[in-house]
Amino acid sequence: MKEPLKISFVLPVLNETFALEETVRTLFRVCPEHIHEILVVIADRTTPASRDIVEKIKSQHVRQVNVHKQSLPFLGGALQEAFALCKGDYIMLMSSDLETDPELVPAFVSAMQDGSWDIVAGSRWKKGGGFTGYSPSKWLLNYFFQSFFRILYWTKLTDLTFAYRLYRREALRNIHWQELKHPFLLECLLKPLRLGAKVTEIPCHWQARPEGVSANSFFETFKYLRIAFKARFQSLKSISKGD
Repeated sequence: MKEPLKISFVLPVLNETFALEETVRTLFRVCPEHIHEILVVIADRTTPASRDIVEKIKSQHVRQVNVHKQSLPFLGGALQEAFALCKGDYIMLMSSDLETDPELVPAFVSAMQDGSWDIVAGSRWKKGGGFTGYSPSKWLLNYFFQSFFRILYWTKLTDLTFAYRLYRREALRNIHWQELKHPFLLECLLKPLRLGAKVTEIPCHWQARPEGVSANSFFETFKYLRIAFKARFQSLKSISKGD
């Protein structure tokens, strides 16, 4: 029998309530042996209702749920801080709004255990994946971006922006991060990739969040191009902080 992975699950929270509860409940049902910690990241903008749910979850799982209030702004800032705080040997990047299906965590774990991967990434474009509730304009834009990123980075990866990934913690160490907003989701795959990380994909289905409003606007997605070019042409020395 394979040894359980010690995973730190990172859950940024702004306005999620029942979706957050369902996410945590599912994690403890489908992969309890792999939960080293669940790191919930809150912000000044996190709603009172969400804070109440976070406190409820923390009281139910005192030893495994930790709460961090971010200092850096926006989603990218939250994730940068979370990556530095995680104590597990592996880090699971996912959402707390059910856009990333927590039922699929065992598939990520299985892929990581079966290969010598640094990152197992979820792909909505890989056969078996897909979208539900995605607008046609965003679908077309996403398709264009993924195709462009594959050419720019000369990679076979099909989805470089989906925020559902399992990392070896070492793959995220000593990297100079730049993005504070949603384009960080691209940066935190591209920079490890440039530093030689071995990445595989598994198919995932994206489902529109059942509550709240996404903080990632349509026009915000064009900013992904900026970090794509920056990370592509930066020297490896400027990407890595070194030991």
